[in-house]
Amino acid sequence: MAAQPTPRLSPAEYLEIERAAETRHEYFDGQMFAMAGGSYRQSLIIFNLASELRDALKGKPCGVAGQDLRTSVSADGLYAYPDVLVVCGEPRFLDGRGDTIINPTLIIEVLSPSTEAYDRGLKFAQYRKIESLQEYMLVSQAEALVEVFRRRANGEWSYSEVAGLDSVCSLESVECRVALAEIYAKVTLGEPAGNRLPGGSGGIE
Repeated sequence: MAAQPTPRLSPAEYLEIERAAETRHEYFDGQMFAMAGGSYRQSLIIFNLASELRDALKGKPCGVAGQDLRTSVSADGLYAYPDVLVVCGEPRFLDGRGDTIINPTLIIEVLSPSTEAYDRGLKFAQYRKIESLQEYMLVSQAEALVEVFRRRANGEWSYSEVAGLDSVCSLESVECRVALAEIYAKVTLGEPAGNRLPGGSGGIE
């Protein structure tokens, strides 16, 4: 017997299911996808990043949020949970519920083997449609390396990378600098990421 096609969900149906779910799912093109579980190393990097940004942005009109805050490209586009995001100015939400932000300034994803292609490909292509987004940062787990994509005045995106624990990454969108030594504090590099925390199978394939 042929496998039955997976029913397509509307964004409204996805949000209704997701808001009642105990685990997180992303959504694109009528389908929802279980989020991958993270490694201990990935969790450390995310915590370090969020902490450094919170300290660097004190006194500025910007807020830092972690993995539990959903962002939406558009009402019928991608719904995703960035590892870290920053909003400068008044946060705006999709439907007034306060759980789906639509005007991030900076989005950061920590790469993993199961999600790297998704983060670099479809996810970034979707994120570029967010008018407020000025920078997209990818952070390696394998080595001290960050990559930053910046939206320029003409709408094009530039690329730069910073490598080495003695280096500092400049984030123009939020006017701050973050040392890679702080991003990777207490993180053992150059080894497999190790056991994953409980979660789903990974991003959109």
